[in-house]
Amino acid sequence: MSILTYIGLGANLNDPTQTIQKAIEDIKSIPQTQFVSQSPLYSSAPMGPADQPDYVNAVVLVKTSLSAHELFQHTCNIELQHGRTRNGEHWGPRTLDLDILLYGERLIDDEQLTVPHYGLKEREFVIYPMLDISPELTLPCGTQLQTLTESVPLNGMSPI
Repeated sequence: MSILTYIGLGANLNDPTQTIQKAIEDIKSIPQTQFVSQSPLYSSAPMGPADQPDYVNAVVLVKTSLSAHELFQHTCNIELQHGRTRNGEHWGPRTLDLDILLYGERLIDDEQLTVPHYGLKEREFVIYPMLDISPELTLPCGTQLQTLTESVPLNGMSPI
């Protein structure tokens, strides 16, 4: 059984546009996973410390027969290939950040993975790219994704 899964991508170090484009190609090669669609790339202000470069963000939609945890391992491996180091710093600069935003209608909350992603409803760099792919999307909690734009402005985010 294939599960529709949204993956958020973000980078702001070492040519982030190229990194995001390459990471999308890497996602396309994950086994038992079929690429469905991708949003445009966006430039967005960083969360957290302001003394870092703007981010490049995108969202991809895939169908996968992998478990959420298996898919998470593949996304972690892609991050590592792109020089990601986990130093415990939240919202700091990143060579690449991949987040499983939605895994079908499933709710997952364990020591390794939280899906839907905890920041999905508050982050413009997630909401608007997801809308580009699926404008009629309803989240597992019943919220229409489109309604989130009423409380989450673009904050200067723009397509690249």
